[in-house]
Amino acid sequence: MQPRDLAAYMFLAIAWGFSFLVLLKVVHAFGWVGAVSLRALIASGTLAALAALLGRPLRLRPLLLPLLVVGATTVAGQLIGMSYATPRIGTAMAAIFVATIPLFSMLIGRVWGLEKITPQGLAGLLLGIAGIAMLVGFPARAVDDNFIHGCIASLLGAISAAYGSNYASLHLRGQDPWTVTCGAFLAGGLLTLPLLLVVPVPSMPQAGDWLYLLISGAVMSATTYVLYFGLVARIGATRAISVEFVVTLVAVLVGALFLNEALSLLQAAGGLVILLGCMLVLGLLPARKRRLPS
Repeated sequence: MQPRDLAAYMFLAIAWGFSFLVLLKVVHAFGWVGAVSLRALIASGTLAALAALLGRPLRLRPLLLPLLVVGATTVAGQLIGMSYATPRIGTAMAAIFVATIPLFSMLIGRVWGLEKITPQGLAGLLLGIAGIAMLVGFPARAVDDNFIHGCIASLLGAISAAYGSNYASLHLRGQDPWTVTCGAFLAGGLLTLPLLLVVPVPSMPQAGDWLYLLISGAVMSATTYVLYFGLVARIGATRAISVEFVVTLVAVLVGALFLNEALSLLQAAGGLVILLGCMLVLGLLPARKRRLPS
């Protein structure tokens, strides 16, 4: 990995890991709907402004339908899951649920005929399911409606992200990543905007709240996705997506150091099992070499 790729990788890990801390502040100020819609619209606007400054054309109209689908799933669905769940289950658990996206992506890809499930992938999938059961079934806190609803929202968000990823690989392959990212965030923001009528902003946000929202949309969404897609192009999707494992570690440390969050021993073990399962699914563990007959 080249120095600039390593720098981008580490920036993504730190930015996305700390994004859960920023997310909590944004949700508190704007509500979970406002945190999604306004963040997505700011991300889209940031990318559009950068594209204009750099002279990059964004041709959204020919890709309207697939951008709506990706915006509804990868952007709106995933961000709703994270924004609704994180205040209810904590940053550590929310980040671990995000790390399950490759597991659901493999299942959807198999159903759609995009990829085959190898024995190693099947083992990873079974480990992931076991890890989720440990994560949800043995919490350090009392199980109440908030906890259950947060877990369900996290799972639905991860499934939405996995669906959108596979849909994009089918219908947006080879398209300009700036156009795809800008259009998806725009669609996600506009689709969730009417929900503010149901879940309005709880009170008048302060200046600091708008700053956190700007950081969430412009830095932790727009800028990071540009870096991420560039990383995918240079080092490959499998190696790039492995950054989610470091994100989970950073988010767990953020929760422990800044928010005094705690995981039970079985939950911590479940998180490690999920990460191991994802590494098997992504093929990041070295395969055993067969001995040649002598």
